[in-house]
Amino acid sequence: MLNRALFTILKKDLSEVPAVVLFGPRQVGKTTMAKQLAAEMPEHFVYFDLELPSDRIRFSDPELFLRGLVDRTVILDEVQVLPELFPVLRGLIDQDRKPGRLLLLGSVSPALLQRSSESLAGRIRYREAAPLTIAEAGGDSVTNALWSKGGYPIPFLAADQQAAMDWYADFVHSYAARDLGGMGLAMAPADIERLLLMVAHMHGQLVNYSQLSRSLGVSQPTVKGAMEYFEHAMLIRTLRPWHANLKKRLVKTPKVFVRDSGMLHYLLGLSTYQQLLGHPQAGSSWEGFVIQQVITRMPRDRQAWFYRTAGGAEVDLVISHGSTPEYVVETKLSLSPKPTRGNTEAVQDLALPPGRQFMVAPVEAAFPLPGGWEVTDVGTLLRTL
Repeated sequence: MLNRALFTILKKDLSEVPAVVLFGPRQVGKTTMAKQLAAEMPEHFVYFDLELPSDRIRFSDPELFLRGLVDRTVILDEVQVLPELFPVLRGLIDQDRKPGRLLLLGSVSPALLQRSSESLAGRIRYREAAPLTIAEAGGDSVTNALWSKGGYPIPFLAADQQAAMDWYADFVHSYAARDLGGMGLAMAPADIERLLLMVAHMHGQLVNYSQLSRSLGVSQPTVKGAMEYFEHAMLIRTLRPWHANLKKRLVKTPKVFVRDSGMLHYLLGLSTYQQLLGHPQAGSSWEGFVIQQVITRMPRDRQAWFYRTAGGAEVDLVISHGSTPEYVVETKLSLSPKPTRGNTEAVQDLALPPGRQFMVAPVEAAFPLPGGWEVTDVGTLLRTL
C-alpha cells in the first residue's frame, strides 16, 4: 500500500532541496515509494540498494561513480550501511546544489541521523515513513482491523489476525538478531526480545528503568541505552510529560509505548480480536493506538505530551504549539465514556479555550458531554485536528 500523501510531499521536497532522507523502520514501504518514483520517471532516477553486494561494490570509489550521475536523482536504499558516503555526498552537493540530487532511504539509526546531520546540515530535508494511518489504510471502516493487526502493510493485509502475528514474530526476531545489532546495540538478541516483551507489559505506563533492570539482570545504563536504540528504530515511543510551570507538582517521568499496536499485540500473545478486547491492557493498547495516529498526522511545528500531577489530574495527550497547549485528548475504550475527576482537573489546569478537549472512543457518531468534552471516534478526531 502506497502512502499517497507522503509520496506527493516527497516529490515536492525533491524539487526544492538537494537531498531528502526518508527514514523509518523496515517494512513500512520506503523502498516501494522510492521505486514508484523511479518507475514514473525512469530517465530521472537511478536506484541502488546498499545491502546488495552487487550495488555496494559500485561505491568502492563513490566520488568517481556518482560524478557520472549528476543529471539524475540517485536513490540510495539503506544508506546507513555505508556511513563513509556522507562526506562524499556533501562535497558533490556543494559543487552543484540543484534540487533533487539525492534521495536517501534508511532504517532509523543513530549512525544515519548523526552522520547525515553532521555532514549534510543545511542541504537536507527529513521525512518520516511511519506505519499506516486510518486514512491510508482505507478510512473509518478499517479502524478496528488497523488497531488489532497494526499498521505495517503486510500484516494489515494478512488474511487473519494469526497470520499477522506470525509476521510480527519474524519481524521482531529479525530486528533483535540483526538490525539493532547492526545499529550498534551491544546486547544479546535473546535479551533484546526479552526487553521488548517487558516494555510491552509496561505499555502506557510511566517507564520504570529500575524494574526493567532488575527483571533483565543488567544495569540501568544498559537498559536506558537499549531503550534509546529501540526509540531510534521507531519500535517504541517515550512520551514526555507536560512541563510548563503551572505551580503544580507535575510528574516528570515519561510514559512508554510500543509504537505499533500489532507489534504490541504479538508481544502480549494476543492472536484474536476477541482476546484483545478481553485483555487487561486493552485500554492502554487503545490509548497507544490513538496517540500514534494523532502524532503521525501532526504538523511538525506541534509537540505531543501527556499531563499528570501528583494530585491525580491527568489527560492522555496534550498537543501544544510551543509553550501553548492547544488540544487535549483522552482515550476511553467504552461506548459510554465519561471524564474522570482527574480529566476535569487537567483541563482546568491547562486553561484551554472551549472546543479543544476530545474524548476518543470506539463510537459510531460524535456527541458532546458536559464540561466541554466532545466524544468522537479516531478518524473524526484526525479530520477535526
